Amino acid sequence: MNPYDDRRATRRIPLGCNALIKPAGDSPAVPAHCVELSPGGMTLETAYVPSVAELLDVLVRQPDGGLDRPPLHVRVEVKRCHRAESGKYVLGAQIVQVLK
Repeated sequence: MNPYDDRRATRRIPLGCNALIKPAGDSPAVPAHCVELSPGGMTLETAYVPSVAELLDVLVRQPDGGLDRPPLHVRVEVKRCHRAESGKYVLGAQIVQVLK
Protein backbone atom coordinates (compact mmCIF):
# COMPACT_ATOMS: atom_id res chain seq x y z
CA MET A 1 0.00 0.00 0.00
CA ASN A 2 1.26 3.45 -0.89
CA PRO A 3 1.96 5.43 2.34
CA TYR A 4 0.01 8.37 0.90
CA ASP A 5 -3.20 6.36 0.34
CA ASP A 6 -6.15 7.35 2.50
CA ARG A 7 -6.39 4.81 5.32
CA ARG A 8 -9.57 6.06 6.98
CA ALA A 9 -12.08 3.32 7.70
CA THR A 10 -15.16 5.52 7.18
CA ARG A 11 -16.39 7.22 4.07
CA ARG A 12 -16.19 11.01 3.82
CA ILE A 13 -18.99 12.86 2.06
CA PRO A 14 -18.18 16.15 0.32
CA LEU A 15 -20.74 18.61 1.64
CA GLY A 16 -20.08 22.28 0.99
CA CYS A 17 -22.65 23.61 3.50
CA ASN A 18 -22.69 26.74 5.61
CA ALA A 19 -21.86 26.17 9.25
CA LEU A 20 -21.48 28.13 12.46
CA ILE A 21 -18.74 27.53 15.06
CA LYS A 22 -19.39 28.46 18.69
CA PRO A 23 -16.18 28.50 20.75
CA ALA A 24 -16.45 27.92 24.51
CA GLY A 25 -17.20 30.79 26.86
CA ASP A 26 -18.52 34.16 25.79
CA SER A 27 -16.80 34.19 22.40
CA PRO A 28 -19.12 35.07 19.52
CA ALA A 29 -20.12 32.49 16.93
CA VAL A 30 -17.97 32.39 13.79
CA PRO A 31 -19.14 31.51 10.27
CA ALA A 32 -17.60 28.45 8.64
CA HIS A 33 -17.98 26.18 5.65
CA CYS A 34 -18.37 22.42 6.20
CA VAL A 35 -16.22 20.93 3.46
CA GLU A 36 -16.87 17.27 4.23
CA LEU A 37 -18.59 15.08 6.79
CA SER A 38 -18.09 11.51 7.98
CA PRO A 39 -19.72 9.44 10.72
CA GLY A 40 -16.91 10.38 13.11
CA GLY A 41 -15.85 13.86 12.10
CA MET A 42 -15.84 16.79 9.73
CA THR A 43 -13.61 19.21 7.88
CA LEU A 44 -14.39 22.90 8.30
CA GLU A 45 -12.95 26.00 6.64
CA THR A 46 -13.13 29.23 8.65
CA ALA A 47 -11.32 32.38 9.70
CA TYR A 48 -11.29 31.10 13.31
CA VAL A 49 -8.01 29.62 14.54
CA PRO A 50 -8.59 27.07 17.32
CA SER A 51 -6.15 25.17 19.48
CA VAL A 52 -5.61 21.48 18.87
CA ALA A 53 -7.92 19.54 21.24
CA GLU A 54 -10.20 22.58 21.64
CA LEU A 55 -13.89 21.69 21.98
CA LEU A 56 -16.29 23.59 19.72
CA ASP A 57 -20.03 23.47 19.19
CA VAL A 58 -20.84 23.39 15.47
CA LEU A 59 -24.12 23.86 13.61
CA VAL A 60 -24.15 22.61 10.00
CA ARG A 61 -27.02 23.68 7.76
CA GLN A 62 -28.63 21.31 5.29
CA PRO A 63 -27.42 21.58 1.69
CA ASP A 64 -29.42 23.88 -0.58
CA GLY A 65 -32.16 21.99 -2.38
CA GLY A 66 -32.22 19.23 0.23
CA LEU A 67 -34.88 18.33 2.74
CA ASP A 68 -36.04 21.03 5.11
CA ARG A 69 -34.42 19.71 8.29
CA PRO A 70 -32.92 21.32 11.38
CA PRO A 71 -29.15 21.86 11.33
CA LEU A 72 -26.77 19.17 12.52
CA HIS A 73 -25.65 20.30 16.00
CA VAL A 74 -22.50 18.61 17.32
CA ARG A 75 -19.64 19.12 19.72
CA VAL A 76 -16.29 18.45 18.11
CA GLU A 77 -12.68 18.18 19.21
CA VAL A 78 -10.16 19.85 16.92
CA LYS A 79 -7.58 17.34 15.70
CA ARG A 80 -5.70 19.47 13.18
CA CYS A 81 -5.63 23.02 11.84
CA HIS A 82 -3.68 24.46 8.93
CA ARG A 83 -3.83 27.59 6.82
CA ALA A 84 -5.28 27.13 3.33
CA GLU A 85 -4.24 29.03 0.20
CA SER A 86 -7.46 31.06 0.59
CA GLY A 87 -6.08 32.54 3.82
CA LYS A 88 -8.70 30.76 5.90
CA TYR A 89 -7.99 27.79 8.16
CA VAL A 90 -8.94 24.18 7.54
CA LEU A 91 -9.92 22.29 10.69
CA GLY A 92 -10.14 18.53 11.03
CA ALA A 93 -12.48 17.75 13.89
CA GLN A 94 -13.73 14.59 15.58
CA ILE A 95 -17.39 14.50 16.60
CA VAL A 96 -17.53 13.77 20.34
CA GLN A 97 -21.22 14.46 20.99
CA VAL A 98 -24.40 15.01 18.99
CA LEU A 99 -26.35 17.86 20.61
CA LYS A 100 -30.04 18.73 20.35
